[in-house]
Amino acid sequence: MSGILDLLNSDLGKTIISGVSGSTGTDETRTSSALTMALPVLMKAMERNASTPQGAQGLMGALMNKHDGSILDNLGDLFSGGVNEDVKSDGDRILSHVLGSKKQGVEKIIGEKSGLDAGAVANILKVAAPILMGVLGKQSRQNNVSTPNDLSGLLGGLLGGNEAKQEQSFLEKILDADGDGSVVDDVAGMVLGSAKKKGGLGGLLGGLFGGK
Repeated sequence: MSGILDLLNSDLGKTIISGVSGSTGTDETRTSSALTMALPVLMKAMERNASTPQGAQGLMGALMNKHDGSILDNLGDLFSGGVNEDVKSDGDRILSHVLGSKKQGVEKIIGEKSGLDAGAVANILKVAAPILMGVLGKQSRQNNVSTPNDLSGLLGGLLGGNEAKQEQSFLEKILDADGDGSVVDDVAGMVLGSAKKKGGLGGLLGGLFGGK
């Protein structure tokens, strides 16, 4: 299975980066940097949440219903007239649910490393979160995810499985960081650096979307 960062290098990923950039009024390069760091962090947070029966059931319910992947079929419409407030509100709810009290710290860290203020990062993530959920919904359908174990396997696979222990530990740290400290540089360097390599998080949905 390809990983989550391959998504950003695919044609779909370029559409997402361009659309998110345009809808938030943020530079495309910085938007791309923010998403490169944010998507694995959000995935790791979801994996954490899904480690409890209640969390797994809640995420599976969302992926089978509202977030079934259909949002990916209409990205042109989503971005063409500006992303509507319903989508952003939904994104904000997803972020609050997934990140909880860590939300502001994560936004601050990603902002510092991508050259954006935390408010701009928050806007980017509000638009990106429903799209990420759609990606997971599409993958869930294609992989016939029906149990918490299936879900755990899907999330772990998209994060690089057991091949990315070092990156995984850094993702844990970014979720637990309070927005400052040297760990921020380590985290950003690891996640951004890995996006340029094969294997681990960087070799991490390309096949699904025709990416290389």
